[in-house]
Amino acid sequence: MEVARYRTTERTRARRLPERVAYDRATVHAILDEGFICHVGFQVDGQPYVVPTGYARVGETIYLHGSTGSRIGLWPGMDVCVTVTLLDGLVLARSAFHHSMNYRSVMALGRTRSVGDPDEKEAALRAVVEHIVPGRSAEVRGGDRRELAATAVLALPLTEVSAKVRTGPPKDDEPDYVLPIWAGVLPLALSPGSPEPDPLLDSSVPLPPHVASWSRQAPRPRGRGRSAR
Repeated sequence: MEVARYRTTERTRARRLPERVAYDRATVHAILDEGFICHVGFQVDGQPYVVPTGYARVGETIYLHGSTGSRIGLWPGMDVCVTVTLLDGLVLARSAFHHSMNYRSVMALGRTRSVGDPDEKEAALRAVVEHIVPGRSAEVRGGDRRELAATAVLALPLTEVSAKVRTGPPKDDEPDYVLPIWAGVLPLALSPGSPEPDPLLDSSVPLPPHVASWSRQAPRPRGRGRSAR
């Protein structure tokens, strides 16, 4: 069966460590669906900006969420570079030079579209809430006219996209493997603590299942052999 892939372009072609790059949709979608914050890079009047914001993937579209008073909201129809990075571990080598990190990342390039249709905008905002805590949007109050007017939603089609992934142990220089220095990977993971109720919450309101059982269940790659630095 042929793997669904994004087309490689001159802008997404790997210049360094091409063995880490992936263009298949399954890898890209899995990373985007596990992340919570993206960074949006763009330029206004020659000045570069990189803004963190919430997002959600719906099919082959990323919806970006922000304020109409922010730079993202004030400049719809921008050429952007959107990145999402998941940190899976710290790679501790025997030499300072070969220290690294295990990570999964996605870079998407393209031109944003301002979402003005009320139905699409409402669905996109609901998707952002569901992306963070599945089941939440069905229980909370939706945005009113004033709140929706103050909220900007931009759509970015996933057309020019690449992923980059590093897994596995450190890659030291051969002479260094005999050094009596601990080397390996310190795994990192995002896990929830105990829910902390709002001090103004009525004590009779129970903790909902979608909060009590929240977990990050997306599988993480585990490398077996040596990986490039």
